[in-house]
Amino acid sequence: MRAETIVWIVISFLILFLTWETIKPVLTPVIFALTIAYIFYPWHKNLAEKIGERNSGLVLTSLLAILLMLFVLGFALWVNGVKSYLALYLDVFFKWLLNQNLPPSLYDVLQRVANDILRRFEDYLQAYTYSLPTLTLQVFVLIFTFYGVLLNAKAIEKEIYEILPSEKRDLALRLIRKGEETLNMLLRVWLAFSVIKGTSLALAFLIFGIANVSGAIAAGIFTLILELLPVVGGWMIWLAGTVYLFQGGKTLLAILFALYGFFLVSPIPDYLLRQKITPSKIGVNGIIALVGIFGGLFAFGAVGIIIGPVTLGLVATLIEEWKTITEKER
Repeated sequence: MRAETIVWIVISFLILFLTWETIKPVLTPVIFALTIAYIFYPWHKNLAEKIGERNSGLVLTSLLAILLMLFVLGFALWVNGVKSYLALYLDVFFKWLLNQNLPPSLYDVLQRVANDILRRFEDYLQAYTYSLPTLTLQVFVLIFTFYGVLLNAKAIEKEIYEILPSEKRDLALRLIRKGEETLNMLLRVWLAFSVIKGTSLALAFLIFGIANVSGAIAAGIFTLILELLPVVGGWMIWLAGTVYLFQGGKTLLAILFALYGFFLVSPIPDYLLRQKITPSKIGVNGIIALVGIFGGLFAFGAVGIIIGPVTLGLVATLIEEWKTITEKER
């Protein structure tokens, strides 16, 4: 019996190892697909009531496929320019940050973070620059995973609830609901909100003639990253664009661009929209956001921007819920 148990343990570990080696090359597009599917699922439910589950999935997947194919085309055309502009923006940002009379210990930490981010970002983009077929393959994996998750969301949810332990089932259900609230805030509000802001500012950079296509895309990406961080935000990017226009003698354009950024990027949207669509009892702790983004980025690459804060946010939520339940039982 003991030998049989050992054999089954070895077989189980072998299966897990082979499974991991199989999914590891496509783990990044799968995680992105799950994230996008989670964000779009409410729209899918509403659309499915009108045209059916399968047609709704096809419509949303087709829309995503078009956007991703445009992304691949843009990546091939502008990747080098975007890489150069992002390196320039990051270099200027960290030079400004490091000149703010910071404590020596904090200065050293930020200096190391700045160097590490620039190096990792360069390596990440360079890996895809010379391997567009790999990027295209990952895009196809993302599209098909997205479609499969949308169509099988109810079955996936049913399976999750069926594997819950019979003992303490109420506790597990409360933890799941609390975790779902956190995911709603982190993905459908926090992350989606940042993506919309980054896209809006990228278009503004292009329309107002502040940068070319590569520079505008880089500004949008940088805005998205800053919006995910506590304290700082997209206002730093539109403020820099405003200063650039003023220095170029384009006073009217500078004023219009500043108004655009103030009302459509930051801070007005934060006050008018975020408070309405985010429950007041749910929030992202600044430390959790900061540690999650940078820790996830260093550990998992670009996809870590999603994995890090979402994981830490869920852990913090589960701990708080567990403490509340334990106090009630006592």
